[in-house]
Amino acid sequence: MRCPVRAQCAAHALAVREPYGVWGGLTEDEREELMGRARHRLVSASAGAGDSASNN
Repeated sequence: MRCPVRAQCAAHALAVREPYGVWGGLTEDEREELMGRARHRLVSASAGAGDSASNN
């Protein structure tokens, strides 16, 4: 059986950086890993945007 609000629940937990429990099927460690990946992508994208701006 699947929860009808699983995606919304996980999105909320990620948005508010919920530190405890299982939310949207994600454990605390899984949420931290996802947030780390998202931060890494944002930093990489920012660095890439800065490089292209300096090349113009």
